[in-house]
Parts: sequence; C-alpha cells; structure tokens
Amino acid sequence: MSDLFHDEPAQTGTLPKTAPLADQLRPAQLSEVIGQEHLTGPEGAIGRMVAAGKLSSMILWGPPGTGKTSIARLLADAVKMHYKPISAVFSGVADLKKAFAEAETMARTGKQTLLFVDEIHRFNRAQQDGFLPFVESGLVTLVGATTENPSFELNAALLSRSQVMVLHRLDDAALATLLARAEDIMERPLPVTADAKSALISSADGDGRFLLNQAETLFSISIENPLDPAAMAALLQRRMPVYDKDREGHYNLISALHKSLRGSDPQAALYWMARMLVAGEEPLYVLRRLVRFASEDIGLADPQALVQCLAAKDAYEFLGSPEGEVAIVQACLYLATAPKSNAAYKAQKSAWKLARDTGSLMPPANILNAPTKLMKDIGYGAGYAYDHDRADGFSGANYWPDQVPPTQLYQPVERGFERKIIERLQYWDRLRARKADPDAA
Repeated sequence: MSDLFHDEPAQTGTLPKTAPLADQLRPAQLSEVIGQEHLTGPEGAIGRMVAAGKLSSMILWGPPGTGKTSIARLLADAVKMHYKPISAVFSGVADLKKAFAEAETMARTGKQTLLFVDEIHRFNRAQQDGFLPFVESGLVTLVGATTENPSFELNAALLSRSQVMVLHRLDDAALATLLARAEDIMERPLPVTADAKSALISSADGDGRFLLNQAETLFSISIENPLDPAAMAALLQRRMPVYDKDREGHYNLISALHKSLRGSDPQAALYWMARMLVAGEEPLYVLRRLVRFASEDIGLADPQALVQCLAAKDAYEFLGSPEGEVAIVQACLYLATAPKSNAAYKAQKSAWKLARDTGSLMPPANILNAPTKLMKDIGYGAGYAYDHDRADGFSGANYWPDQVPPTQLYQPVERGFERKIIERLQYWDRLRARKADPDAA
C-alpha cells in the first residue's frame, strides 16, 4: 500500500494522473509533511538533525496514517543516506541479515544506511536485541515506526540507544489541508457539501491515509449534485474505531473511564465506556472494572454501588447484547454520580502492610477460644466480655495484639453513607472512653 505522504525518496518528474491520490500528494521534502511540524519544523528535533546533517537512531511513535513512513524516507533523502526499508510483519532473521550485509556493502562505498523498520514492535525481544551491535557500531541508523507505546513493546536496551519521536494524530485543520491539496491536484472540488466535508474529516479520526482513500473514491464516481452527509455516508464504507484489546489503546480508554468516574463526570464516563464497547471490548471486562471501581473509589460512601454493579452483571448475562448493555450504562451512571471514598481501599493497603509487619503476633488471650482445660488454665478466654450481655451492646474490650496499639486503619470520609459511619465510630469511641475511665464520664 502506498504511503500517505511519500513512497520513495524525493523524485523528479510528475506522476501520471492514474497514480493513487496518496502518491500524487506525497511531499518532496520534510517541510511539506502535514501535522508534524513540532518534529519536522526548524525548531523540531528532526528538523535540527537534518540541519546538522547527522541523524541519530529514533523510534517514530504515532497513530496510523500520520506520516511515519514518509518521514523516514524523506530523512534518508535529506541527509543523502541509503534507504533500506523492512517490515517486521513480513521480515524474518534472513531479511535482517540481508539488510545488514547490504549496509556493509554501502559502507565500503562511503554511504551510510538508514534502516527503516516498520511495525518494529512486531519483532520479538531476541530480534530486537539483534539490532544492537549494528546500531552501536554505526553501521546503520535505525528508524523504527510503531503505533504502540515503545515503553511496553520495545527492549529497554534498544530504547536507550534511540530517541522516541511522538507523532500527533492529525487534527481537523491538517486533514482539511490534505483535502484542499487533493482538490488542487484533481482540479475540481470534492463533490460533497460543506457539512459532508466536515463529516468526512471527522470520520477519518486523525488518519490522513484513510481520508485520502475516501476522497479518491468520491472523485472516481460520477456525482451530479454534491452529496449531503447522509448520502455520503450511504455511499462510503463505515470506519470502525481503531482499538486493540491487548494494546495501549485498551489501557488508555479504561484509564479514561476510571478517572472520569472518579471525577464524578457521568457524561465523560459514558463517552469513554461507549468508545470501548463500540470498538468491540468485551462487556464483561467493562463490568469487572466497574465492580472494582465500586469498592475502590466508592466503598461504604454508598454501599449500593457494588450491589448495582453486580446486578448489572447479572442483567447483562441474562439479557445479552444489546439489551443488556443498558444495565451496564445504568451501573456506569450510578458510579459516576455516587459519593466517592477510597477509605476502604486505603484501609486495605494499611491493614495488609501492618499484617505483614506483625504477622507473628498472637491475638490477646481474652478473645481466644478455650476448648480444653489446659487452655483455660493458661488464660485463654479469661475476661472475655460478651457484647450482647451489655445494656448498650458494646463492651469496649481490646481486640488488638498486646504488642500493637489500637490503630485507625479505616478512616471514613465526610461523604455519603460514610458520614453515618463516622458518627457510629465516634459514638463507640465515647463509650470506650467512659468504660476505660468511669469517673471521667
């Protein structure tokens, strides 16, 4: 498939009218690449490298259709390097050996090699390690392209020898510029209304290659009257959201959902959840995350939050999709609008730490069972106060190990139902104080 911006290093001559639109729009130099001026401009990292005439190895990280391959090809042309592309999808060890051998041949002629590795994250760890000697020796300047977060997908050793360049998703202005260039080349306007053009740009979701492919379809069809958004949508294929359930996009969206819920923004929470489900996320995964949120970020501030989530899970399993998804929406909205408290979550962490630090200590003797005479003789159960026998149903006894003073692990907040819990705790504290010192009462 032809690259969005550039297929080969800059060439002279004019491409035929029959060439794909993306080929006809390819720039001849880095300054013509759209939407990545923060890198390719005079003050950008890549722009400065080109000005100095010396490249360092780099990883180009960005969404599909943002010009990663273009930049690599134009870089090679700008600094007069031999350009050797390989794809991690189609290449193996033999291809890598051939590429390095070719680089050695070029080095003997005095020409350096830019090795471009598309989809570099598809190489396994061992293959990535195979680049290191050749990068360190300077035989090749590595330029890798990836749509995935390099921190998760690339070896630390490879990352330490490369600069990560983050390419931006093309905004509406950049996509509009692409369409304007396409209209100039075709010498006629796109056969759509202004509203339809805006809808077309929006449907591209930052992917310039997709936008140009759609525009080429519209240019290739005989259309008498400009299409409105509905007519254009009926003509063009629908674009599915880009979403890999085991990749960074998955974690980005669930993070956005979780934080929107925590921030009590039901509108944003519903949007991010819809993004996940529309893109094909497993509804039960979303429900598991909602259940976790109910305990982690709401807890006893609203005990019904957990009940609502489990009921939504049952409803979805009972009804299936799409009817059951309304129950998921209900749970999402309930969580977003519920009072928030992470007191239970913090209490868990504090309790777990204290348990690890004092894991060998025995409970106090007064709360130990004494099923044998020996146990009674050594004090097990001695002095145990049965709370139900007290007039107020509260003994105020000590339940902590002798070596550990009573510790406030759970600290409820002044929100929701936990406000009532605070009142109860304060009431019991007053009773304890009175029982410990009757004269003070």
